[in-house]
Amino acid sequence: MTLSAFTAPGTFWRGNLHTHSDLSDGALPPEEVCRRYKAEGYDFIALTDHFVGPFDYPIADTVPYRDDSFTTILGAELHSGAMENGELWHILAVGLPSFFAPSNSPEFVPIPDQETGPEIAARAVAAGAFVTIAHPQWSGMTMDDARSITSAHAVEIYNHGCAVECDRPDGTFYADLLMSEGRDVTLIATDDAHFHAPDHFGGWVMVKAEANDPDLLLAALKRGDFYASQGPELHNVEVTDDEVIVTCSAVSVMTVLGHGSVSPAVHGASMTRAVMPRKRLRDSPWIRVTVIDASGRRAWSNPIRI
Repeated sequence: MTLSAFTAPGTFWRGNLHTHSDLSDGALPPEEVCRRYKAEGYDFIALTDHFVGPFDYPIADTVPYRDDSFTTILGAELHSGAMENGELWHILAVGLPSFFAPSNSPEFVPIPDQETGPEIAARAVAAGAFVTIAHPQWSGMTMDDARSITSAHAVEIYNHGCAVECDRPDGTFYADLLMSEGRDVTLIATDDAHFHAPDHFGGWVMVKAEANDPDLLLAALKRGDFYASQGPELHNVEVTDDEVIVTCSAVSVMTVLGHGSVSPAVHGASMTRAVMPRKRLRDSPWIRVTVIDASGRRAWSNPIRI
């Protein structure tokens, strides 16, 4: 069994799925945000400004910034309803239509009788979006909160802005427990860039598609044909009855994770291939791979359900 990202036809395209401009609380106008990502070698971004009343519910029109080597996907960060800690939901929606109806979210605090987080997430999926549970550690999300977003495609496993600003970048706890409870979720790394701090160019997805086209990229995201990274490249992840075989760019650690605490790992210098036994993961219903380079940067495969 090989992850579809490595067998699907096409090319890997590098993109950031969580980005803000001065249409909400970012520092730069949309055109400059797109210019900077293109200049840094990105193939695409989704500009996901805060879809909330104080900013007049923006869905940035980034179509004018597309060209032969760079494209964009429309999107927004949705806010409606209260999590268990009483704070407003943050739900990432990439691939929203420009006419997506606003929620009743006049401020960055919940109010009575507005859509719940699960409801606005389901509405975004129905409208065609790829929906992600955004920065769950930063949000102070409970597992019951995470469980409630049953329509989500993915969890943010790494959020660079949250790493830079407050050292709460992680989504692994939530994603792994959801997988162990039977949910099928994929894993994205993002910037959540606002450009007020060095919160950009630190986490991205590599999406396998036949062209750098918004519709093809969105379809690939929904299929799970991608991996997440801070730098390392994954070249293949193959699972046999007895082994997990990983090939990648030069790294220092390769590890396989699954249900529970077992996580076989291989350590070395400039490793580009490792074979890890599945014996202790035999009873896990899913596995995923993390690789770590000499600088501590990670790449994460999507989970494989066994």
